Amino acid sequence: MLSRAGAVSALSLAAMSTSLVAPGAAPEAAAATHAAKALRIASSKKGSPYQYGATGPRRFDCSGLTLYSYKKAGKTLPRTAAQQHNRTKRISPANRRKGDLVFFHSGGNVYHVGIYAGGGRIWHSPKSGAVVRLEKIWTGNVRYGRVN
Repeated sequence: MLSRAGAVSALSLAAMSTSLVAPGAAPEAAAATHAAKALRIASSKKGSPYQYGATGPRRFDCSGLTLYSYKKAGKTLPRTAAQQHNRTKRISPANRRKGDLVFFHSGGNVYHVGIYAGGGRIWHSPKSGAVVRLEKIWTGNVRYGRVN
């Protein structure tokens, strides 16, 4: 049983530790919120046709879809997949979360990007003649990035 002084000290310690932890946690929570919104926006574009250089709202190329989705979620990304790759925080496959960006690469060249949907799948605008769709990640040559 805690004495009155012990209870106050325990409450003070809990309050202080919460205030110390909360500021560091806020950016992660905000990033998760933006990522969830971007994922919802990308999925709402299901069936939109691919068009090279298009950034929405009716047609998209791969980086146009990620740019559009994150912009609507309140975050700014550069235009191309390679530029987006350079702007995001690297995430290991074990730490990927829904809404993270998935970059496809060959050697050092990033050539495609999508938004991670969970379960090894992405929302993306794949190529000419195709539409925005949910698809399984088809290669191990990917890197993950988190938009801050």
